[in-house]
Amino acid sequence: MGLLVDGRWQDKWYESSKDGAFQREQAKRRNWVTADGQPGPSGEGGFAAEAGRYHLYVSLACPWAHRTLILRKLKGLENLIDVSVVSWLMLENGWTFDQALGSTGDKLDGFEFMHQRYTADTADYTGRVTVPVLWDKKLKRIVSNESAEIIRMFNSAFDDLTGNDLDFYPAPLRGEIDALNERIYPAVNNGVYRAGFATSQQAYEEAFDEVFAELDHLERVLGANRYLSGEYLTEADVRLFTTMIRFDAVYHGHFKCNLRRIADYPNLSNWLREVYQLPGIAETVDFQHIKNHYYGSHKTINPTGVVPKGPAQDFTVAHDRARLSGKGVWRKG
Repeated sequence: MGLLVDGRWQDKWYESSKDGAFQREQAKRRNWVTADGQPGPSGEGGFAAEAGRYHLYVSLACPWAHRTLILRKLKGLENLIDVSVVSWLMLENGWTFDQALGSTGDKLDGFEFMHQRYTADTADYTGRVTVPVLWDKKLKRIVSNESAEIIRMFNSAFDDLTGNDLDFYPAPLRGEIDALNERIYPAVNNGVYRAGFATSQQAYEEAFDEVFAELDHLERVLGANRYLSGEYLTEADVRLFTTMIRFDAVYHGHFKCNLRRIADYPNLSNWLREVYQLPGIAETVDFQHIKNHYYGSHKTINPTGVVPKGPAQDFTVAHDRARLSGKGVWRKG
């Protein structure tokens, strides 16, 4: 893992704070695609929803990028927004397009490294080189590298082009969805990284305790509700899903989040299988990329790069969620 400094690549691992706590860098490109090109909640305007104009860069290993693939699938955007997938192995050159290691190659310019996409946007870019990235082929710019905002663009900006009326962020539930996200992100989505990348015992244990306190809470929530916000599946479920699907295979062992497995939580594990079994979701999940990336790329955590064969998991087993009232995804109009 590395970063760009004034447009020059440097191979540098994440820095932790003085107390050993992992610090995640904030996304630096925060523009929005909107239906008419007017400015969104942040950044500049000029990014109108158009078929074929935008290109998505993802890692199949990355939970943040996985969110965008799910919304792209469920919102019917596959014919409007093409995708380039990086390799699963991320070493001294960061994310690469090595097709021998699971990449599609860079479909636009044939770049060898993802950091070249960032300097194509800004020649003297400084910051981490992350995925997902939504690229504007017309303006030759990065629209956004913030997954939470890309999925909201996908949820609504292209509706006039697709006619897709599914709404994963419906207005009546937005307050509740925002509250869920604000609670789950630091404790679970980022919490597993805070545990795994901690460089002090205290920082690790604090993150560990927060992860499992929140998982225990979510187990109770899903014991009474079909989905996180009640009867409707929303972006909050999507955001949690991409962490939960990786938990037993990676975070439990590799990131030392080993108090319990998701398989040990009856409600969470049944909810996880229900979401996995929704049409289109399973094809966005690639455990070869997931396991090879984490165990092979994080040399400070797993110096040998040996990838475990387990665990045995079957997300196609029947779930019990029909015992709870559910209405699926909210529909607009």
